[in-house]
Amino acid sequence: MGNQTILVEFFLKGLSGYPRLELLFSVLVLIMYVVILLGNGTLILISVVDSHLHTPMYFFLGNLSFLDICYTTTSIPSTLVSFLSERKTISFTGCAVQVFLGFAMGTTECVLLGMMAFDRYVAVCNPLRYSTIMSKDSYVPMAAGSWIIGVVNSAVQTVFVVQLPFCRNNVINHFSCEILAVMKLACADISGNEFIMLVATTLFTLTPLFLIIISYALIIVSILKIHSSEGRSKVFSTCSAHLTVVIIFYGTILFMYMKSKSKEILNSDDVDATDKLISMFYGVVTPMMNPLIYSLRNKDVKEAVKYLLRRKVFDK
Repeated sequence: MGNQTILVEFFLKGLSGYPRLELLFSVLVLIMYVVILLGNGTLILISVVDSHLHTPMYFFLGNLSFLDICYTTTSIPSTLVSFLSERKTISFTGCAVQVFLGFAMGTTECVLLGMMAFDRYVAVCNPLRYSTIMSKDSYVPMAAGSWIIGVVNSAVQTVFVVQLPFCRNNVINHFSCEILAVMKLACADISGNEFIMLVATTLFTLTPLFLIIISYALIIVSILKIHSSEGRSKVFSTCSAHLTVVIIFYGTILFMYMKSKSKEILNSDDVDATDKLISMFYGVVTPMMNPLIYSLRNKDVKEAVKYLLRRKVFDK
């Protein structure tokens, strides 16, 4: 009990001890953050301006782009400040806000990707009923529900974390206030928190994944029934961008989970630089790749961007 205290700030260890790597990484992260803002901002703009993109798929895509901007903005600016200055601390309140926003955005993205998979399933397997099933009265509440689930789930998790008693150790071995890294600093049994997180993960991460798997299994069956190779290619192209994003998103989560499990088996509590870079890949590279994937693999998006650029030049 003598070691228990009221913490007012945390120290973010990040890449302390690797000054050259910090400088290099800060430049790379800054460039990627600018690409994230430009790429996702462009997708949001064209999905609003171009009337041809006023469809459920692009409505979901606009939400995903806005989500990626919010998700990266919760952590990248503070990480850059930590890299480029001597200030590597964050207040307890600031850390709680970062935990809430990061967890909310992550949960929302999982649910939203599940909704997008259902949209692709209806488009491929029930094309004649698509406009009826995926009407505005359906896809707007689906997107709103994804945000509500993310916010509520994160609020519950964050409340349980901030109520934990913390000891004098305030060093978070991470770039930002990641929820598990913060929980490990508590001077109490966190098994209850871990159980709540397990239930939430099962509901809001694995359930959307099962929905995605089932949707694409049915889509593949439907594609195989198409006799012409050109028809199969055309149908698959409508799903390939979303499927690529899902593979990158869940693939990185699975890789991080397997890495952490292997470290537990080896009884290693230290998070090395490689693990932190993998975490940054999940938090930065994936949001940067999303607009590139949808732009390069989608003819409608390419045409909308060209139209927007032509209109800008013409206005000048």
